[in-house]
Amino acid sequence: MPEVVLTGAAGRIEGRYSAGKTETAPIALILHPHPKAGGQMNHPVAVQLFHLFMKRGFSVLRFNFRGVGRSQGEFDSGIGELADAATALDWLQATNPAASQCWVAGFDFGAWIGMQLLMRRPETDGFISVSPPTNMYDFSFLAPCPASGLMLHGSADTVTPPVEVERVVSKLRTQKGIVIDYEVVDGASHFWTEHLPEVERRVGGYLDKRIEANPI
Repeated sequence: MPEVVLTGAAGRIEGRYSAGKTETAPIALILHPHPKAGGQMNHPVAVQLFHLFMKRGFSVLRFNFRGVGRSQGEFDSGIGELADAATALDWLQATNPAASQCWVAGFDFGAWIGMQLLMRRPETDGFISVSPPTNMYDFSFLAPCPASGLMLHGSADTVTPPVEVERVVSKLRTQKGIVIDYEVVDGASHFWTEHLPEVERRVGGYLDKRIEANPI
C-alpha cells in the first residue's frame, strides 16, 4: 500500500493511499477511532473500510490524525482533527480531479469527524458511520444532513447505547431528499472485535446497492 505524506496545519500527516484504475474512479476518505484510545489508521475497522472501497474501484485514503503514528502535532479535541480530515480530502480531490463520486467513512471518533466534514463539503455523495458516538459528542450540527448514508451500530454497544444513535437517526429521517440506512448488528460491541465479518457484509452490501443505483 503506497505511503503518502501530506502537509497539514500541524505538520506532516502520514497516510496510506490506493489509486483506482480509472481516471473517473470515485474517491473515499477513511477516518480512524479516537487517538486517545489507541485509535490509528491501521485499526481493524478502519482497514476493513479501506479495503471495502478499494475492492469496488475507489481511490481510497486513510491517514493518522495529528499526534498519531508519524503524523505531527498533538491531539486537539476534534478541532484540529477536522482540519486534518479537510486537508486529506483536499489532497484526495486534487489527486483525482475527475472523480465521479466522493465518500467519507469513519469509525467511532472518526464517524463524528466524518459527519462534520460532510457538512462542510456538500459535494460529498455518501457516508458510512460505524459506531458513531452520539452520546459523547453533539451531532445536532446535522441540520440538514447533505448526503444519504449508512449508520452501522452494535446491539451490545455499551460505550454508545443504540438508543442514543436512534435518536439522531430519527431526526435525520425527517429530512426530505436524503435516505439514512440504520443497521444494528445483534451482539456486536462498540469495537466489533468478534463481528468484523458483519461490518464487511453490511457496509459492502450498502455500497453495492448505492453503486447499482448510481454506477461509478
